[in-house]
Amino acid sequence: MTSSDYWDEDTARRFEDDSADMFAPEVVEPAVDMLARLAGAGPALEFAIGTGRVAIPLRDRGIPVQGIELSQPMIDRLRSKAPADAIPVLAGDMATTRVPGEFSLVYVVWNSIGNLRTQAEQVACFRNAARHLALGGRFVVELWVPGIRRLPPGQKAVPFEISDDHVGFDTYDLVTQQGTSHHYRRLPDGTARYGFSNFRYIWPAECDLMAELAGLRLEQRSADWLGAPFTSESESHVSVWRKPAER
Repeated sequence: MTSSDYWDEDTARRFEDDSADMFAPEVVEPAVDMLARLAGAGPALEFAIGTGRVAIPLRDRGIPVQGIELSQPMIDRLRSKAPADAIPVLAGDMATTRVPGEFSLVYVVWNSIGNLRTQAEQVACFRNAARHLALGGRFVVELWVPGIRRLPPGQKAVPFEISDDHVGFDTYDLVTQQGTSHHYRRLPDGTARYGFSNFRYIWPAECDLMAELAGLRLEQRSADWLGAPFTSESESHVSVWRKPAER
């Protein structure tokens, strides 16, 4: 049993509208460019594939893509855009679900590895990625750097967006590394809708240890998909670990 939140039909129906900025070409294209380079001829496997935000344009580049997704309603949304023979998807969690075959690239984007809310499951996710990789293959994770350095003393919430239509903030438990993202969205009729999602935050160095436990080696880390240098001021990272080419 996974600890991840389950995205139900109502959440899946609103997903692309609520996250419209993440579907913008200037957000998606740099990610697809980098993933296509790393995949080579492929094939590629996406953990938490969702509605195909990245998988569909990557498939359009000629890279065979498969996916794993916990939420059946999210898979159904993907199916409305790409049939099963174009992008096969298994319903299951990214820590334990096994897809037949070997892949040149396994990737999980947009903080989704944090949906696994225990350290043990996150370690298992790295190991699951390694099991799917061919020798020399790569595992890519896009993840935010925990915002707790912006946490004022005595408080437990950090805002990440404040706009006319959306107020979002994260609350943190610094002992367990558990957190919750809270969203208040202003609707066209003037009312507001509240939603939340739970996560476990992971530091970059902790990711490296998880990768080492899975037999993977850090190859590169940048602050974004465009390759900006990762520094102490970076608020996100795109990290690439490689499975050794020889056993």
